[in-house]
Amino acid sequence: MIQRRVLCLSGSLRRISANTAVLQAARQLAPGTLELELYAGLGSLPLFNPDDDVEPLPAMVQALRAAVGRSDALLIACPEYAHGVPGAFKNLLDWLVGSLEFPGKPVALLNASARGSQHAQAALREILLTMSARLLDPASVTVPLPGAGCEVGTILGNEGRCAELRTMLATLAAALFAA
Repeated sequence: MIQRRVLCLSGSLRRISANTAVLQAARQLAPGTLELELYAGLGSLPLFNPDDDVEPLPAMVQALRAAVGRSDALLIACPEYAHGVPGAFKNLLDWLVGSLEFPGKPVALLNASARGSQHAQAALREILLTMSARLLDPASVTVPLPGAGCEVGTILGNEGRCAELRTMLATLAAALFAA
């Protein structure tokens, strides 16, 4: 069976995060045509400095860029802090700006906020478009979750949330196989 690789990026550093949990749930609910991998190095990336964006890159940056390069698409779940993208996640994106692996990469956004986090989503879209991402709007959805403390079991125990995630994943798979 042919599979497409999707790198899942959570914009949260919380130990128990709705954004990370929704990506973990998506991984368990993914159809056989998608292989979802959760990136776990957000908190280990060095602070971006253009002077350091030269060979040899820091090892964590090399690993991030390699993971992006191996993927057919990115699935991003990012919280909102102070009406914007959290600093750690913006730092991750900054390390991808100069990479050859990112431009043209299909990206779906998964908004886990019950309140919408529209400011962060708008800022994230602007950043990604500036970076030459190919946003997959039909596969970008809001799955409202209770927020901090939401665990993967809570999501998987809610058939409505599972149905929303399965529909999003099917749309993502269709977009990737159509390309």
